[in-house]
Amino acid sequence: MAWIYLIFAGLFEMVGVSLINYFNRKKNLLSVIYLVLGFGVSFYLLNLAMNEITMGTAYAIWTGIGASGGAIMGMLMYGEEKSWQRIACLLLIIGAAVGLKVIS
Repeated sequence: MAWIYLIFAGLFEMVGVSLINYFNRKKNLLSVIYLVLGFGVSFYLLNLAMNEITMGTAYAIWTGIGASGGAIMGMLMYGEEKSWQRIACLLLIIGAAVGLKVIS
């Protein structure tokens, strides 16, 4: 169950990153509430995952999902550059996260 918590924590980290962009466009109370909720859920799920998964592994995978997911969302939703070099680097991050899961 801890790995499921960790995956969802990473997905909510992606939501939080996207909500930072939303906050930058619409600086109002609702965008702040969404931002706090997105990251709050992410941190809560990370906390649950760390009850069974070591801190180093959990944090690396959580940030990997958030960072690569945020970059992919930027490419798909916000028109950021989609070069093969960026995609190759994202695959390295994702591969490292999968590797940590396999050896844990």
